[in-house]
Amino acid sequence: MEDINIYGYMRVSSKEQNEDRQKIALTEMGVPENNIYMDTQSGKDFERPQYKRMLKALKSGDTLYILSIDRLGRNYGAIQNQWCILTKKIGIDICVLDMPLLDTRQGKDLMGTFIADLVLQILSFAAQNERENIKKRQADGIAAAKTRGVKFGRPDISAPYDFADIVN
Repeated sequence: MEDINIYGYMRVSSKEQNEDRQKIALTEMGVPENNIYMDTQSGKDFERPQYKRMLKALKSGDTLYILSIDRLGRNYGAIQNQWCILTKKIGIDICVLDMPLLDTRQGKDLMGTFIADLVLQILSFAAQNERENIKKRQADGIAAAKTRGVKFGRPDISAPYDFADIVN
């Protein structure tokens, strides 16, 4: 298999997160640096610029490496849909490195497909469930901070003494 047929996808949710772990895993699989696509945003949907760019580059027979399914996304239905687009519509193979059962290069028979589909459903559920838990913990933390009197947003400033003259 030529290098041009091997791709990698990485995603981090924020600039504070470090993508090194994902990049190391992908390069160890032989993914060329110029075939690694990375987005820095939430996995709630697939409206991500680098993901869309990667989709345009992929062609039938290519292999896509992803470290874990939650790096692909965190929305149950959207992950299922994208998996179908990637494997059925485009015709690529996907290898999820931390879950050997999610390697479409293996087990192309009915049993292998069934097992991969089942594992994908379970992991997609877990990814969305974790996203919902993160959102709930964040909302709980904000509510607790507000109860303690923490103010969010820009600090209040008083208008200059000649504000009315300036505005009129």
